[in-house]
Amino acid sequence: MRQPPSRTLSARALFALVYTTSVSSVYFALGVVAHRALGLTPVVFLVAGLFFALSSMTYVEGAALHRERGGSSVFARYAFNELVSFVAGWAILLDYAILVAVTAFTTTNYLAQFWSPLGTGLPEVLVAIGVIGAVAAWNVIGLTVRQLQRQIVIAGADLVVQLLVIVLGLILVFDPGAALDTIELGSQPAWDDVIFALTIATIAFTGLEAAASLAGEATASRRELKRLAGPGVGSIVLVYVGIAVVAVSALPVGDGAFSREDIEAPLLGVAAAFDPAWLADALRPIVALAAVTALVAACNGAMLGTSRLSYALATNRQIPAALGRLHPRRGTPYVLIACAAVVASALVIPADLEFLVGIYAVGALLAFTIAHLAIVVLRFREPDRPRAYRVPFNVTVKGRPVPLPAVVGALLSALGWISVLVLHTGARWVGLAWLLGGVALYVVYRRIDGNPLLKRVMVPESALMHEPDDVEFGSILVPVFGQPLDDDIVQTAGRLAGTVRDDLDEEGATIEAIWVFEVPMALPIDARLPEAQVRRAQEALRRAKAIGEEYEGVQVQTAMIRARRAGHGIVSEAKRRGVEAIVLAAEEPSRVRGGALLGGSGGPLENYVGEATKYVLRKATCRVILTAPAADTTDRWARRAAPAAPAAEGGSADRPEQPSR
Repeated sequence: MRQPPSRTLSARALFALVYTTSVSSVYFALGVVAHRALGLTPVVFLVAGLFFALSSMTYVEGAALHRERGGSSVFARYAFNELVSFVAGWAILLDYAILVAVTAFTTTNYLAQFWSPLGTGLPEVLVAIGVIGAVAAWNVIGLTVRQLQRQIVIAGADLVVQLLVIVLGLILVFDPGAALDTIELGSQPAWDDVIFALTIATIAFTGLEAAASLAGEATASRRELKRLAGPGVGSIVLVYVGIAVVAVSALPVGDGAFSREDIEAPLLGVAAAFDPAWLADALRPIVALAAVTALVAACNGAMLGTSRLSYALATNRQIPAALGRLHPRRGTPYVLIACAAVVASALVIPADLEFLVGIYAVGALLAFTIAHLAIVVLRFREPDRPRAYRVPFNVTVKGRPVPLPAVVGALLSALGWISVLVLHTGARWVGLAWLLGGVALYVVYRRIDGNPLLKRVMVPESALMHEPDDVEFGSILVPVFGQPLDDDIVQTAGRLAGTVRDDLDEEGATIEAIWVFEVPMALPIDARLPEAQVRRAQEALRRAKAIGEEYEGVQVQTAMIRARRAGHGIVSEAKRRGVEAIVLAAEEPSRVRGGALLGGSGGPLENYVGEATKYVLRKATCRVILTAPAADTTDRWARRAAPAAPAAEGGSADRPEQPSR
C-alpha cells in the first residue's frame, strides 16, 4: 500500500506565502498604477482587492477539493480536459517567470537607498540577475519546510512596516480633498489608463497559485480555511488599499510628474514625503530593508511555484518529460529551474517595469478566468465530492448550487484579459506568442508520443511503497542512510531484537528498516524520485535485510518513505508502526545546519547531534537508542546500546516512553 503523504505546512505558512507574494507587489505595482490611475489609485486598488477576495475563495475551494500541485491547472483538469489544464498552467508559468524578474529588478531599486549606483544602468541589471541566480540555486539545493516557515516571520515584519507607513501617512500627509480635486473622469486619468491600471493591480494574485500548489501538504482545518479566505485575505486587502490611500497624497498624482524612483520604488517616494525631514530620513532605510527582504522572499516563492508547476506539467506529459529531470543528488527539477532563471534574467535586461507587469496581466487574467469557470463546472461534474470549503453566496441552477463570486470573478477576469490585449501592444504580442507557442509545443509533443490531446497521461510511478503487516509488540525501527555505520546500527538492532524475543514461541522480532527520502519544497511530496536515489536506497535496504536476518528469529521488513524532514518522517513512521524502539545513527551536526560540533565538552547530549537526531529525541514516543562512529567515543556508545541504560553525554540516548509533545 502506498504511504500517504505527510502534511507539514500550517495555515499560517500558506498565508505567509500568499502575503509575501501578494503584498510585495505594492513595492512595485503601486508606482505603475499611480502613474496611470493618478487620483483614482485608491479606487483601483479597492476594486483589485475585491477581485482578489473573489479569487481567493475560488482557489481555497479548488485547492481543498483536489489537493494536487498546480492551482488553476488542476482545477481545469477535472472540470474540462488536459488541453485547458495546460493553457492555464502555461499562462501562470509565464507569470511566475515575470514575477521572478520583477521582484529581482525592484530589489535593486530599493537597494539603491544604500548605494545609489545599484538603481541604474549595468549594476542594476547585474544585481537583479544575481538575485535570480541565488534564488535559483537555493531552489536547486532544496527549499525546506523550515525555510518556508520563516516566511511567517518575514510576512509579520513586513506587515508591521507597511502598517507603520499607512498610519504615519494618514496622520502626516493624507489630504483627501487634494486628491479628489485632481480627478477629471475621462481625461485625468483617461479611461484606458484606468482600465490598464486595474489589470496591472492583479499582479498581486500569483500568491494564490503558489499557495494552491502546496495545499495538499497543509494541515489546515475547515475553520482555518475559512479564516484564510476571510480575515486573512481581508488583511491583505487592507494593506493594499491603505498604502494606495496614502500614496495619492504623497506621490505627485496631481501633475503626473512622476520620477523614476516614484515608479520603480514608490514606497521610498511615500516615505520621503513625510514631514519632519528627520522622520523621512529615518523611515526610508527601514522601508528599503523591509522591501528587499519581502521582495527576495516573493522572488523565492515565485521560483518555488515555477518548479512545482513545471514539474506537474512534465509528469502529466504536458511538456517534454526531459524538462522535468531531477537533480541526481538533490532531487529537484534543476532543468526547469535553470530555464526559468534564464527567462527571468532575459526579461530583466530591458529594465522596463511597466512592460513586464503588462505582460503579466495577460497570463494571470486568463488563468483566473479558467479557475473561476472550473469551480462553477465542478459543482455540476463533482457535486457529491467532499469540500472542506465552499465558496459562499450560491444560487440554485438545475438543482446545483452555483457560487456567484466565482461567476462574477470569471466575467471580470475575462473582460480584463480582453482589455489588456486591446490596450497594451507589448502585452498583446508577447502574451499571445507565449500562449500560441505553448499550445503548439503541447500538440506536437502529444502527437509525437502518440498521446491523446484531451485525456490525462501521467509518467508512471518509479516505485511502490511497502507497508508491512502491523505488529503487536517487539519491533524496532532502523533508519538507514547508505553510510558505513548502517551495518553497526542493524547489528545493534539485531542483538536487541534477539534479546527481546528469546522468551517468545512466536515468529520472532521484527526490524523495520526504512530509508527516508527528504523531498525538497520545490517538489510535491509524491513527486517521482530520481532513479539514482531509488537504487541507492534499495541497495542499502537489501544489505540491512541480509545483515539483520543473520540473527536467529529476526525478520527484517524494508520500506522507503517520503518526508520534508528526516526527523519528522522517522517519528511519524515509529508512531504509525507502533514500534518499541528506534535505533538511530546520530548524524554529525554542522555549523551550517545549526548544530554544535561533535566532541565538544559539557552540556547535554542534544548539543552534540544534528537536527534530525534532536527532533527524534524530542518527539519520539518510544525508546531511542543512538550510536555514532567517533573513535574516542566508541566504548561509551557501546555501553549505551542496552535499552535500560541511561543517556550520557557524548553517548547514546535511551529515551523512556512518554507522551508526544
